[in-house]
Amino acid sequence: MNDLNSTLIEGNLTRDPESKYTAGGTCICRISMASNRSYKKGEEWEKEVSYFEVDTWGKLAENCAAHLKKGRGIRVVGRIKQERWTDKDGKARSAVKVVAESVEFKPERKNEPGEKPQEASGNASDFNDDIPF
Repeated sequence: MNDLNSTLIEGNLTRDPESKYTAGGTCICRISMASNRSYKKGEEWEKEVSYFEVDTWGKLAENCAAHLKKGRGIRVVGRIKQERWTDKDGKARSAVKVVAESVEFKPERKNEPGEKPQEASGNASDFNDDIPF
């Protein structure tokens, strides 16, 4: 029997999706996203940003690669997975990521004429860039 492992995350892409194919021809698409949370601390509002790496597989991955761009809002339902590997220096490494079961594309935000395009807050480089992909 499996333990419960389910997550729902809503946020914006911090960069364009990256995709590749396995030797067997299955598409894998990695999505980097930021999810914002606001909370009140005393009389002031605080903002907290969390960054997530999301892997999609198969037809879902193909759709994400074809239709998503940096800044687009998404809602992901999936499971948490910990990956472990040894880096080039022989050091044990690990990272937690989300494996998507579904990805809902939120409507694109329209900008007023002359307005700068909306982008996700945060910087994808703040997340662990040495995760193998």
